[in-house]
Amino acid sequence: MIEREIHAEIIESINNFPAVGILGPRQCGKTTLSKEIISKFKHAIYLDLELSSDLKKLEDPEFYLNEHKGKLICLDEIQRKPDLFPLLRALIDQDKRPSRFLILGSASQDLIRQSTESLAGRIDYFELTPFTRSELKTVDETVHWTRGGYPSSVLSKSDKMSSRWRNSFIKTFLERDLGLMGLKLSPSQMNRFWTMTSHMHSSILNKANLASSLGTSAQTIQNWIDVFEQTFMIRVLKPYSTNTRKRLVKSPKIYQRDSGILHTLLDIEDFDDLMGHPMTGPSWEGFAIENILNEMNGWNASYYRTSHGAEVDLIIEKGRKKIAVEFKLSSSPKIEKGTHLALDDLGINMLHVVVPKGPGEKVKQNIKIDSIETFLSDYL
Repeated sequence: MIEREIHAEIIESINNFPAVGILGPRQCGKTTLSKEIISKFKHAIYLDLELSSDLKKLEDPEFYLNEHKGKLICLDEIQRKPDLFPLLRALIDQDKRPSRFLILGSASQDLIRQSTESLAGRIDYFELTPFTRSELKTVDETVHWTRGGYPSSVLSKSDKMSSRWRNSFIKTFLERDLGLMGLKLSPSQMNRFWTMTSHMHSSILNKANLASSLGTSAQTIQNWIDVFEQTFMIRVLKPYSTNTRKRLVKSPKIYQRDSGILHTLLDIEDFDDLMGHPMTGPSWEGFAIENILNEMNGWNASYYRTSHGAEVDLIIEKGRKKIAVEFKLSSSPKIEKGTHLALDDLGINMLHVVVPKGPGEKVKQNIKIDSIETFLSDYL
């Protein structure tokens, strides 16, 4: 059992809220974590709503849940039964004591919408991601980067088995999971869309080009992006928007959230394949961004680019703090003129350059070469 960073925080919330939700992609460890958590609570009940036997117990959900009123009830894959949300709201309003419900969901369009409408003010939400660097300190960074963070992938006995698991994950997601969420999307078309966006990883999103290539409209492309974003497959990084009197690029950048899934979509099986691939640099950028943003909850993230060539990969803001981050593969990275221009535009006097196994040391007064871990240690 590799302890998840949010483990203790979830238990604290369960002890203070009537309902707690854990959202995240399928196979990221929600069920394993929830079973570990509820084992600490006397007489807790676990129901997997993908099992017909457990669904049958909820044919009369009000009766069943009231019969177990004094217990913590865990409802896994709750998006399979969205009609439970109004009932959960009513039951909580009748009895607001903590430790009543733990709900798990592989995010869907309906899940977030209905839970927000029905359980607002009654539930504390957490996002569980695939493993981060801080959770996998015993796993070499190159293995984690190559295989991604899904437990069954990164902890596989070999690169071949890891790659096989990821291929199966992608196939199941496209052919089964999207359908279970009520999304009537063609698996073959979604596979083409997902593969094409993987080739755009860390690039400016051009919906018109995607629409033209896939024979559809820009609005349809946006709808598909929303689906993949809500299911934690894709991250859309917005452009910096504060008025700097500069002509800013206004389109977002797009990333595959898990590096291992990205590599499978790009037919990259192992580290040697990765090092010889033209997407190596963008892959590192996405891997590092995902690890940083998963840890820095509550910070606003964007990228900065102007029509005059000023650019920074990542701007992270919270209150008056504003941090600039670049991502490079070289341990002796060259900082382009456009990056210095961006720092001047934004009034930022320190640039963090995150590289694999960075020493966490300044090379100039305003430039620090970091690893993911040393960068995070400065701000967490």
